[in-house]
Amino acid sequence: MSKVILAYSGGLDTSIILKWLIEEGYDVVAFIADVGQDDDFEAARKKALAIGASKVYLEDLKEKFVTDYIFPAFKANALYEGRYLLGTAIARPIIAKAQIEIAAREGAGYVSHGATGKGNDQVRFELSYYALNPEIKVLAPWKMKSFLERFKGRTDLINYAEEHGIEIKSTRGKPYSEDDNLLHISHEAGVLEDPAYEATEDIYTRTVSPENAPDRVTRLAITFKDGISIRVENRDDGTIHETPLALFQYLDKVGSENGVGRLDMVENRFVGIKSRGIYETPGGTILHSAHKDIEGIAMDREVMELRNMLSAKFSELIYNGFWFSPEMDFLMSAIDKSQEWIDGTVFLKIYKGNVYPTGRESTSSLYDKDLSSMDIEGGFNPQDSEGFIKIHGIRLKAHRAIVKHKEEVSR
Repeated sequence: MSKVILAYSGGLDTSIILKWLIEEGYDVVAFIADVGQDDDFEAARKKALAIGASKVYLEDLKEKFVTDYIFPAFKANALYEGRYLLGTAIARPIIAKAQIEIAAREGAGYVSHGATGKGNDQVRFELSYYALNPEIKVLAPWKMKSFLERFKGRTDLINYAEEHGIEIKSTRGKPYSEDDNLLHISHEAGVLEDPAYEATEDIYTRTVSPENAPDRVTRLAITFKDGISIRVENRDDGTIHETPLALFQYLDKVGSENGVGRLDMVENRFVGIKSRGIYETPGGTILHSAHKDIEGIAMDREVMELRNMLSAKFSELIYNGFWFSPEMDFLMSAIDKSQEWIDGTVFLKIYKGNVYPTGRESTSSLYDKDLSSMDIEGGFNPQDSEGFIKIHGIRLKAHRAIVKHKEEVSR
């Protein structure tokens, strides 16, 4: 009997896939990845065994998720299409890596996942699998003819679950698809497939609405070393966290309580389909704002321009599933180099869904008060600007002359 390691969440899709793979003759080992989602892991473990899994692995990946995936992405200011903080995408490579490691441990030749054939996650999982183990075989039911002939959609899945006594949370009345982890929670499908539909407040589960957030400011100080946050302090009550996981969880708590990090957007999936997603990324939004701010005082202008060009590609690689790739290794090295002197502390105010940097200090600051001051001459001679402007104006004058000549000829 062939052994397969199934990435198992305990939800509708993977529970049905678990049972279906067993019916197809596979020995299924369920793998549950704890990446910070709000789930009952013990209940999921018992459920997998009740359905028929021969073994269940529950791996706590939260600390590694922060140190090896979230923090590196935030060093690059990664934003997909300039808006999305990549909460779902960034969790896939760490899950895939742990799954491949379990496959090696179990001597399994197959891995499986519950991602659909229209979404991004199928790409992210499978590219990661192949990058980490070129010999692995992938069972992707939502792309397999026999599975698709049996299950046309969520109604068929629900009916199958009821027939086999599989407990499910999804119902016909609320068929939302959600992905939850330490960095964010996403919501899609159901009524949200209408891009004009305004999401009701009950859909949001990670953040209070900005309108209902406390009518008081929360003041934070976030300290960075080589572009990585190493300390957060609440300047109002003195709370301090200095370990990666605790630090990030605290930022998430503050952001959640203050309505920070909501995003409703239509994005371009890698497979060529547009999709509407609603994201809640409270702690990540605070961290992103603070990191960009400390770079303003500590990063060289030309380095920043180059890094910003790389950030767009870096974000695209994460979104499209190329975390384990030679181009990502190359970009990561460049990003790390750009962060060598990004040290210091950013002071912020958090208020009703907004994050306001109010000050910053850095031991590697490139800011020179005397040079930038309107009142102090410093080492900069304002008269030098005349030649600087003239040199840059040569190109513009030449272009204008050509335009004027063409206009005269065309008359």
